[in-house]
This record gives sequence, structure tokens and C-alpha cells, in this order.
Amino acid sequence: MAADSRAKAATLDLRRRLLSSSCRLFFPEDPVKIIRGQGQYLYDEQGREFLDCINNVAHVGHCHPVVVQAAHEQNLVLNTNSRYLHDNIVDYAQRLSETLPEALSVFYFLNSGSEANDLALRLARQYTGHQDVVVLDHAYHGHLSSLIDISPYKFRDLDGQKEWVHVAPLPDTYRGPYREDHPNPAEAYASEVKHVIHTAQEKGRKIAAFFAESLPSVGGQIIPPAGYFSQVAEHIRRAGGLFVADEIQVGFGRVGKHFWAFQLEGKNFVPDIVTMGKCIGNGHPVACVATTQAVSRAFEATGVEYFNTFGGNPVSCAVGLAVLDVLETEQLQAHASNVGSFLMEHLSQQKAKHPIIGDVRGTGLFIGVDLIKDETLRTPATEEAEYLVSRLKENYIFLSTDGPGRNVLKFKPPMCFSLDNAQHVVAKLDDILTDMEEKVRSCKTLRIQPNSVKHPPGSTGPGCRAATGSRPS
Repeated sequence: MAADSRAKAATLDLRRRLLSSSCRLFFPEDPVKIIRGQGQYLYDEQGREFLDCINNVAHVGHCHPVVVQAAHEQNLVLNTNSRYLHDNIVDYAQRLSETLPEALSVFYFLNSGSEANDLALRLARQYTGHQDVVVLDHAYHGHLSSLIDISPYKFRDLDGQKEWVHVAPLPDTYRGPYREDHPNPAEAYASEVKHVIHTAQEKGRKIAAFFAESLPSVGGQIIPPAGYFSQVAEHIRRAGGLFVADEIQVGFGRVGKHFWAFQLEGKNFVPDIVTMGKCIGNGHPVACVATTQAVSRAFEATGVEYFNTFGGNPVSCAVGLAVLDVLETEQLQAHASNVGSFLMEHLSQQKAKHPIIGDVRGTGLFIGVDLIKDETLRTPATEEAEYLVSRLKENYIFLSTDGPGRNVLKFKPPMCFSLDNAQHVVAKLDDILTDMEEKVRSCKTLRIQPNSVKHPPGSTGPGCRAATGSRPS
């Protein structure tokens, strides 16, 4: 705790000397030193309160007392590996099973979402005997080498695409090839996956799995058209592969209507593997893979033990159980539906008022606001989004951006985020956008045809480069 009294500049200096610069900070030009969290709020070393609209890891709220107490009480008694019998791990598996379709009845416990997706890849390859993976464009599934290889968001800046990885278009009905005016975008995007599979098979490749976030997040807070995943699953299974639903950022009631985001596809849709992480432990390192008996038996048939030193330990499972308790007792899934609908409605009103807002999309407390430079081309307003996030920080609100153009404001706050919080954020957003439209040329010319946009001499071009601020990672 003594380090809390260290000056912010000294902390930053130590970080720069001791940590790699690739470990980036939010707001790198003016980083925030956070020393405390509670609920949906974070506090800096000066005691200033920031509303956290980013942190989907602190799922039920920063430092929730029930979760903290569960970890503390179990730590006082025992923490060891899962090779000993212990009630917590089986109790936790049973509680999770009650939230999932009956077929998903076998659980593996791990420490992170990356570990979970890596294991899912191993399970799929062992079950199918195949190697190749189909993923969505701009996807991110984790930081292990195996997952960088299936994450276009990362591999395009590194070693490039492996021959066993096949990329299908992101099912984005706002700026993708099949948009909101298409008669059947779900079928059109699913046909693209079918085409990707066929092309791979013509080269002698065999598909092990299709990996997708149930709601693509890094891709820009995307809501796939209804029916898309069901049709993709048919194509993948016909090719001998499995469907892996990555729920690491979007599970545990965040979508409001359902406990799992894949359930938005309908009650008859059941993935072969579901991966969980981040919110599962409210900040404690817990993750899980759920799969079918058939997939698990194929993995067991190798005779090779699966062991994870910390996965499923008594403390982690106590934390996981506490998170489920809080979700239930505080009715946070229904809360997410209610507050999310309210926030979507008020953001949509801002869309009607501010031409820079091209699209508002989401469900529950998973919402994206797509900022554009022009209506016709829907050009990403990257610099404007960066400026807006910086201005919100000045108003003690943490928000960040995502999407290929880094222009989509992403709302994924702790689930205790309130109606008052939503109203406050929208009011500040309105104030800042109104000010931008008065001061920044690019925001005033959004309704003009792109070819006619001109900038005054000495301006910084179509963005807001004259503003201070930085793009969060």
C-alpha cells in the first residue's frame, strides 16, 4: 500500500524503465493512475472519481464485497490444485451447467480466456482429426501464439496468415458487403463462410473448427444478423468441423435477454464448445471451457492428462460461485437489459441530432456507436473518436474505441452501471459533440458529399488532430 503515496510521475518513470513499451496504457499521453475501484467507479491518486464504461472484466462491479469476501474466506482455509477432491470445483461446474444447454456438460477450468481458446483449439483438432480453422475478419481470440495465428486483428501486423487459417467476412450489416438493406444478410454472410470452406477444401485442407465471438467486439461491437450462426454451424459441421463460441467478453448476462450471447441465435442453437473468461471471475484470473461428452471423450482417448496448476483451485471456484450469486441476487441480467435499452434509446436520439453518429447498435450492456465522416461512404471518423474519448476523460468518464477504423465507441461497463450513469454519459456526449460541431470543420460537413468537403487553410485535415488526447489500446 505504500506505493499508493508515490507520485504519479515517479510511477510512470518506473513503468517506462521496467515494463516493455508494448504493454500500453490507456491515454498514453496523459495516463491515469488508478488506486481504488468500487462498483462502476475508479479513483485516481487524488481521489477523483471516474465513471468506468470500459471494464467488462469487473463484471458485477469493482471490488464487489461478496466476491472479495468469498476469496478471502477460502484463502484462509485452503488453496491448492484440482488433483485433490474439493466441493468448490464440482459445485461451480454444476452451477455453470445450469446456465447452458444440456449437451454442454463437461468443464475444464483455466486461468485466462487465452488459455480457454487455446484448449478449445486442441479439443476441436483432436475430435475432428483436422487442422484448419475458419475465423472472422478482424477477430481477436487471445495472446498465445496459437491464438495470434487465428486472430486477423493481430497476425496481419506480425507474420501474416497461416495456410491453415481461413478468414470469412465480418457479418457487419452497417459497413460490410451485405448491409441493412440486403433482403437476407444472414444467408449472404453464411454463404461467404461456405465459400471459404469450399476454397480450403479444393486445396486439400480439412476444417477443424469455426471460431467466433458470439458478438464480435474488437471488430467493432458487431451484432450479427439473426440466423447467421445457425447457418454457419451447418456449413462447418458438414465439413467435419466444430463450432466454437467465444463468450469471453459477452457472456454471463451482459446481453440482457439471455445469459449467453450465443442464445440470441435461438434456443435450438448449441455450439460444440463455449469458452469463458474475463468477467467469470470479476477480475480474479478464472476461465472455463464447456463442451460435449463426445468432444471430451475424444480428448481423453489420447491418454494424455490435462492439468492446469491453478485452474479450478478452491479460491478461484469460490470467486466464480460468488459472481454467479451476485448476478442472481442483484438480478443483473435483467438490469443490463433495462439499462441497456435506456442507453440505446438515448444514444439513438443523439444519432438523430449529430450527423457524426452513423450507427448505434447493441444489446444489453454491449453497445457500439459508429462514428463517421460522411453518410455516403461511412468513412470511419477515427480522429474524431479519439478526440471524443479524450474529452470524455476530461469529464471523468472512461470510454474507449474499437473496430478496424478505431472509430466505434464501445460501451461494456460493469453490470451495475445505472440509469443515472447512462443519462450522465449521454448528456456529456451531447455536450462534447455539440462543441465539436461548432469548432471542428470535419464534424460540420458530414452531410455534404465527400468530394465537396473542403478544409480551411491551416486546418489539420478531416480529423481533429489539433486536439490533445490519445487513442486507448
